Amino acid sequence: MAFSKVERRLKIKKSIRGKISGTAEKPRMSVFRSNKQISVQLIDDVTGKTIVAASSLEKEVAAQKVTKGDQAGLVGKAIADKAKGAGIETVVFDRGGYLYHGRVKQLADAAREAGLKF
Repeated sequence: MAFSKVERRLKIKKSIRGKISGTAEKPRMSVFRSNKQISVQLIDDVTGKTIVAASSLEKEVAAQKVTKGDQAGLVGKAIADKAKGAGIETVVFDRGGYLYHGRVKQLADAAREAGLKF
């Protein structure tokens, strides 16, 4: 029997997480995309702590009335700024089982333009 969309994504996510891991110096940049919002966290997998996070629900991003794609770009820029403030320059990108396309790609490109390396 075929997997549902959610089961398929979780299976892919589990496969990805088996291959990548984040440290304090090079944390994992984990993306979550819902139908309306997008969020991203920088995670240290050694200690299991979130270092910094950004979301489309934050006041700076939510106040701007833009498309979901542009919103993803703003979140990418925000996470890069917060990471630089925390002294992080390089990360490991975790697309969370989503295709590297659309809003996930826009978030990644905006983070790269803002100076984050991955």
